[in-house]
Amino acid sequence: MARLSNSELERRLSELEAENAALRAQVGSDTEVLPVDAAAAPAVRKRRSWGWTLLATVLIVLGAILAPLAVVASWAKVQLTDTDSFVATYAPLAHDPGVQSFVTDQAVKAVQDNVDIPQVTSQVIDGITGLGTGPVATKALESLKGPLAQGIVSLMRSTVQRFVASDAFAQVWQQALRTSHEQLIATMQNNPKAAIAVGADGSVGIQLAPIIDRVKQLLIDQGLTFASRIPTVDRTVTIAQNSSIPTLQVVYGLALAAGAWLPWVALGLLALGVLVARRRAVALVWAAVALGLGMAVVLGAIGIGRVVFVASASPSLIPSGLARTLFTTVTTAMIDTAVAVLVLAVVVALVAWYSGPFAVPRRLRGFFGSGVAWVRESAERHGITTGRAGVWMYTQRTLLRAIVAAIAAAVVLFVRPLTPSLIIWTLVLAALAVAILELVQRPAVTVPESADDETPVVTVS
Repeated sequence: MARLSNSELERRLSELEAENAALRAQVGSDTEVLPVDAAAAPAVRKRRSWGWTLLATVLIVLGAILAPLAVVASWAKVQLTDTDSFVATYAPLAHDPGVQSFVTDQAVKAVQDNVDIPQVTSQVIDGITGLGTGPVATKALESLKGPLAQGIVSLMRSTVQRFVASDAFAQVWQQALRTSHEQLIATMQNNPKAAIAVGADGSVGIQLAPIIDRVKQLLIDQGLTFASRIPTVDRTVTIAQNSSIPTLQVVYGLALAAGAWLPWVALGLLALGVLVARRRAVALVWAAVALGLGMAVVLGAIGIGRVVFVASASPSLIPSGLARTLFTTVTTAMIDTAVAVLVLAVVVALVAWYSGPFAVPRRLRGFFGSGVAWVRESAERHGITTGRAGVWMYTQRTLLRAIVAAIAAAVVLFVRPLTPSLIIWTLVLAALAVAILELVQRPAVTVPESADDETPVVTVS
């Protein structure tokens, strides 16, 4: 049997595609030409009715609607069940200057609200003058009452600032996050012992008692015995006010319960919509586009939520910079997931379009295939060939492409932090890997030696 050259193979395949396209045009858009023996079976098979298209559309729309909810639900599940992830998310706040300044101000204010420092200093000086100091000394001591009170407040503030800016505070903060991870669940359940309290009116606050107790001990250790008068401060600093928060607690609880299965339901509906569609290539493109639009909705909602949160929380409750920091910390994981799925959806849409039975992609594939064939033939003329390994790669080309796609998808979906450079390099390397596979694979084609039989026979050894 004579062996066809790759250029001859490419030419004959192009002719077959042209003939197939002509047959499709003849039988109409609702029929499909099957590459079977005419004596064994009919050449034309009716496609499924339009009802399947309607069902596919409904399934894809439902999957796209559930996708944003799935992102929120999966985020909630991770934050409430993965202690390491929870600590990694919120521990860096201890080093944020805005958070440190806010905690310092609120801690000092809480102490001043519970201890009248000017009165304490006045009582101390009055006790000294009561021992029988002279008029000049008494007047001098009296004049020191104000500066002494201010000095004590200044000393207390500097003590709090040093503690809050120290590694000790960061360690205490991190350890508190780890040991009290259950507090977040208690918050969503409105447990009164939670570190973050949610009031019936929708107010959200941070309890200062642990910080005040630590500062109290530091002041006592420095000889400021008046600090022993600081009581246990049962105070919650309100950082947000939103009447819809109690309702969000219920929604959050439902999202947590659905976090384990809702993502799979959304993906399953999208996949099922593609499978039942009459034109699966078109359905896959639209399913990917719908998924991408769902992620765009998530990102848009987070952007709007940021503006609303900052406007409602600052400057009456907390500084605007701190409000933005808190919101960013909470939503970073959701943003990363939404961006990752959006990128994946765009890539799937492009790949499905490029691989589909559309006119422009066909021309592009033909152009790319001709270029690859020319490079392969040039290499073989110079004795460079992949041999039987290339033949095996050709027979397994679909599996190898799927492996490349799965690895790229896993990188985008699971590697964190997700950065634009990581996304770009992942896509570039995946495209390069597919191009290399196309180049090194080696189809083995033979034709019958008999001149009477002009039908090519493709065999892979």
